[in-house]
Amino acid sequence: MDRDDFLRGVRDVSPLLLGILPFGLVAGIAAANAGLDLSQALGMSVLVFAGASQLAALDLIGRDAPLTVVFVTAVVINLRMLMYSASIAPHFRRFAGRVKAGLAYLLTDQAYALSIASYRSEESVDRVAYYLGAAATLWVVWQIATVAGVLLGTGVPDAWGLEFAVPLVFLALLVPAMEDGPTTVAGVVGGTVAVVGAGLPLNLGLLVGASVGIAAGLASERVLDVEVSRGH
Repeated sequence: MDRDDFLRGVRDVSPLLLGILPFGLVAGIAAANAGLDLSQALGMSVLVFAGASQLAALDLIGRDAPLTVVFVTAVVINLRMLMYSASIAPHFRRFAGRVKAGLAYLLTDQAYALSIASYRSEESVDRVAYYLGAAATLWVVWQIATVAGVLLGTGVPDAWGLEFAVPLVFLALLVPAMEDGPTTVAGVVGGTVAVVGAGLPLNLGLLVGASVGIAAGLASERVLDVEVSRGH
């Protein structure tokens, strides 16, 4: 593994850590608010390692939602990883299955975006070294931030009302992601359905909102594609 390419991955991801740290802190605080102790919160963070899915799952756990609903909601929110995996897989084709499984575990939005950009701009880059430099750094910082969040969350009085931190983080993630028509439709429709469905049995509102939002975004994208093709 090329050491310089590994360090380049670490260097390229470093500016993004400023956004990862508070996100991880909120995930840790949410875990504490959901009743998880430090070992449980860290275990979940290591096992799941997916910020948005982790926060959604913790919110549902805190509301005593059935485990099936928690699991399916986390999977639906993380469906985009299927597209990331399919896109980056050709770059790791020559490696053994166990290596690819380890690389897949570390896949995140940031590691994917940085790695694909690097692969496209520099053909000679050591793909695994660069990817691990970015992805493993994110993993380590996320776990540290989560632990710090749990310790902070257990020491903060309830009167501070930190439960509002989770929806605020989701809003901070959502607004920049609404960058075109389909993503805006997905965000608005999904959010509206989730709010309207907050009273659904088994805490299904979040899962229904996420599913409907994805479907609305895909339908909107298809309509726009048809209109563009007709325009030509």
